[in-house]
Amino acid sequence: MDPHSDQNRKDLNSLDKKEEAALPDHSAETSSTTQSVPEKLKPEPKPEEPRMPPPEEPKEQKEDVDPALIDHLTDLRKQLIKSVVVFLVFFIAVFSTINLWFPYVTRGYTLIVLSPLEVISFYTTISAAMAFGLSVPFVCHFLWQFVKPGLTQKEGRFLSLYSPAILLLFVGGLAFGYYVVNPLSYNFLVKLGKMNFDVMITAKEYARFLLMTTMPIGLLFELPIVALFLSAIGVLTSATMKKVRKWSYVTLGVVSALITPPDFLSQLIILIPMIGLYEASIFIVTKTEKRLVPDADAS
Repeated sequence: MDPHSDQNRKDLNSLDKKEEAALPDHSAETSSTTQSVPEKLKPEPKPEEPRMPPPEEPKEQKEDVDPALIDHLTDLRKQLIKSVVVFLVFFIAVFSTINLWFPYVTRGYTLIVLSPLEVISFYTTISAAMAFGLSVPFVCHFLWQFVKPGLTQKEGRFLSLYSPAILLLFVGGLAFGYYVVNPLSYNFLVKLGKMNFDVMITAKEYARFLLMTTMPIGLLFELPIVALFLSAIGVLTSATMKKVRKWSYVTLGVVSALITPPDFLSQLIILIPMIGLYEASIFIVTKTEKRLVPDADAS
């Protein structure tokens, strides 16, 4: 072995270390250059575009409709159509025969018209009122057919028993107004006016006066049936009616003043039978309650 080989190897290693130390450090320069670049020159990151949600598929809107409700509305429409048809039939029949019954309506009073159109207005008003009165039984029957499925057993039995009484009381009220209230109040007011004026009654005003003294009275005559119905469903009792008797008389007086011509005679003529009907209602309700008590004890 060469004794100088180890010495030569050591010398070569020392030379290599010196050369490495003399070489420049480029990594430091690169890092400093990168740090010295202004941030404005750096490329800005592109904003992310908003993602549109995918279009929703149209949903089929299914409306849940109760078949029973549709049948109910269909039945109501049928009954209304029947009522309108019956009214129109009576209206045409009454209007076409107006010359036959017109003297009975006017009672031979001397009436005047102020325009040609007032003649048609008078004929139409009177014909419509008479057609309504004649169609009431049919309209009540149609309404009964409509409400019957929705009534309880007690309510259905009540209306089926007292439907004829409802019609008779309404007709009785119309007759009382036409034969009693109308002529008495008309003659009283005309005589009162003749004291200081030349009284001339227009056909339009007479028709209004005739309806005022007949239709509301026909409705008021239904008081016993209304009281009996409220008693049947447990809303009203005879004791309650007796307790509020005085206030009921005052209410009847106010109602009679509102639906009658503004004279004391007409109001008094209507108030007297109304008081009688109220007392009759108390009597009927009392009898009904006494009849129901034994039935409840027996059951």
